[in-house]
Amino acid sequence: MTNPLRGLSTIRYQAADHEAAKRWYTELLGAAPYFDRPGYCEFRIGDYQAELGLLDAKYAGTLGSGPTATTPGGAVTYWHVDDLPATIDRFLALGATLHEPIREFGEGFVGAAVLDPFGNIVGLMYNKHYLEVLAK
Repeated sequence: MTNPLRGLSTIRYQAADHEAAKRWYTELLGAAPYFDRPGYCEFRIGDYQAELGLLDAKYAGTLGSGPTATTPGGAVTYWHVDDLPATIDRFLALGATLHEPIREFGEGFVGAAVLDPFGNIVGLMYNKHYLEVLAK
């Protein structure tokens, strides 16, 4: 059997103030959503044009995903970045807060996490394997 997980499709964050989240991510990413409808939008970002979706939190429980958490939790997705300290500084300057400080996970892997202003954990990592795959 081949691996059924073929690649990252969409990362979805949610926010109680969807319009504020859309504005915040537009400023952070320097681009408007490519897909936008009331209560949901998507950005295409990065080398592989991954989708970052923003959902109005009022729809979260109605989509079968259960109630929304009152504290950060769940899976953490790490986005590769070339300059971890500068990227963290950019997030913090736009109102994010540090969730997990910079730390080395192992040789060639350095990461941290921030909370966006809407309570979503955003993992950031310098990942040498990402660069090796990209080079191929």
